[in-house]
Amino acid sequence: MTEKRIMDADAVRRALTRISHEVIEKNKGVDDVVLVGIKTRGIYLAERMAKKIREIEGRPVAVGALDITLYRDDLSEKTENREPEIHGADIPVPVVNKKVILVDDVLYTGRTARAALDAIMDRGRPALIQLAVLIDRGHRELPIRPDYVGKNVPTSKEEIVEVRLSEVDGTDGVAIVRRTIS
Repeated sequence: MTEKRIMDADAVRRALTRISHEVIEKNKGVDDVVLVGIKTRGIYLAERMAKKIREIEGRPVAVGALDITLYRDDLSEKTENREPEIHGADIPVPVVNKKVILVDDVLYTGRTARAALDAIMDRGRPALIQLAVLIDRGHRELPIRPDYVGKNVPTSKEEIVEVRLSEVDGTDGVAIVRRTIS
């Protein structure tokens, strides 16, 4: 495998700072804003954004976590004769009439975002739902477009975008990994 690093820890931090400012600006503050991170790395990105928003605005913003496993349309392909793990959502406030910002690490086909939309809607009707992603790599299969993007990274379908966060991986950064055929 070959790997090309496209973001280091500072670039990740700057992207999240910029996205946090954009969230505040687009929503005219943080009244009724709820950040909901999509498992796994989206949760940590949402928590970092909440911390940054609190530094900027001087007010906390609610943060939740969402496991969309059971909402995936490719669940049968993923489980391969295993029972799926059920985790659901841990959102500290009702989403009804809130401005929900879904946060994920990589936007690719749009299927994860679609599953997250379904999961949120099952919990009530928000005032609006927006999508924030650290990396948009293209190749959409569904009409999903992010509202906030850390970095657009054109990729081939043979490449994998790996987001690494200190909370999970011990370091921050983003790399494109290309599988070499032996």
